[in-house]
Amino acid sequence: MHILLSNDDGIHAEGIRILARALRRFADVTVVAPDRNRSAASSSLTLVEPLRPYRLDNGDYCINGTPADCVHLALNGFLSGQVDLVVSGINAGANLGDDVIYSGTVAAALEGRHLGLPAIAVSLDGRRYYESAAQVVCDLIPRLHGNLLARREIININVPDIPYEQIKGTKVCRLGYRASAAEVVKQQDPRGEHIYWIGTSGLPEDKEAGTDFHAVENGYVALTPIQTDMTSHASLGALQSWLESE
Repeated sequence: MHILLSNDDGIHAEGIRILARALRRFADVTVVAPDRNRSAASSSLTLVEPLRPYRLDNGDYCINGTPADCVHLALNGFLSGQVDLVVSGINAGANLGDDVIYSGTVAAALEGRHLGLPAIAVSLDGRRYYESAAQVVCDLIPRLHGNLLARREIININVPDIPYEQIKGTKVCRLGYRASAAEVVKQQDPRGEHIYWIGTSGLPEDKEAGTDFHAVENGYVALTPIQTDMTSHASLGALQSWLESE
């Protein structure tokens, strides 16, 4: 099996190094990742400047672009030979609920699926037990098959930040959602000009049983199928009736 591995925390992040080492025990792994942290880049592509791949001494590649750039470039002519699976992660911090809208980790996997390959994204609900998340991925990959998901769907995996032997199991979950993000943080630079930092994510608002939030909080791995079709199918009829009544 040939796996394309990327992330959004950057080529030097601990999560991608640990996952690459684990996957290489049973697969041929090519790493193509951003040259720096590109968290929350979502599915943005770089269109206004050239992308420059750089090969590291260990054979991995970094690119001056987004996670989606890395996968797009890798699968559209940069890599030779067949790729069988796209894996993105391990992200430092969970990607639960509405996080998936912003997540570069999820976006890298979605780009792989968009280009016709099965793909998974994996995130750790913390920054300590990356080995646990790596083992979860290694457990799941041999069981994947081509008909598991519909076209343009990925599996979003979130792992609790605990030792592997303490994980209670795996649950298939829907996305929960968060409250609004915290207010921006206003500061001054050394010249007295105002600068702003985006605030932290909001607390979980929908973390009922069956959500990804609930699973991870209770010591389970959360598996959520993610699709690119953001249409609210349940509201189509109501919107059509409203339009016709006008």
